[in-house]
Amino acid sequence: MPVDPNAIATWANAVTVGRILCAPLAFVVMPDTRSGSWVALAIWFVLCVSDSFDGYLARRHGTTRAGAFLDPLADKILVLSAMFTLVNRDIFWIVPVLIIAAREVAISMYRVVVGAKGVSMPASRLAKFKTLFQQLSVGFAVFPFISDHAEWLWQSLLWLSVVLTTVSAAQYLWRAQRARVG
Repeated sequence: MPVDPNAIATWANAVTVGRILCAPLAFVVMPDTRSGSWVALAIWFVLCVSDSFDGYLARRHGTTRAGAFLDPLADKILVLSAMFTLVNRDIFWIVPVLIIAAREVAISMYRVVVGAKGVSMPASRLAKFKTLFQQLSVGFAVFPFISDHAEWLWQSLLWLSVVLTTVSAAQYLWRAQRARVG
């Protein structure tokens, strides 16, 4: 049975809120060194897979305006909190994380502004890839064996995330400008 697009209490939204509420556990168990942590990796993996699960539920039962806002917000909370935790533990460098954070805050504010005007702004395909690579960079940074012995892998994923982050921000700005002109 399809849900009302204005509904708030849906299974997909419940999974999204659950992701946000469970996230602090992942940050608490993130390692203090580059040796990685199986526990942190397992929790991070579940949080990331649940992102696909809430998307599946939304597609199956119908998307909502609340879900279109909450899901990208949950992704931002999870990824940025994990990245800043890794910065705090001297694993990630602050510069790429600040670039990513600036984009995420700017696009979130834009979503709020257009949302107040009744416009839903779901994540673009490129933004979904950006989120995937952000999640992978965190995952490989806490993955035992890889975190210390293949630093190039998660560093490359982090910088690829920066590229995708800036390109997707430009894509949103271009679409916004085009919508104003059209």
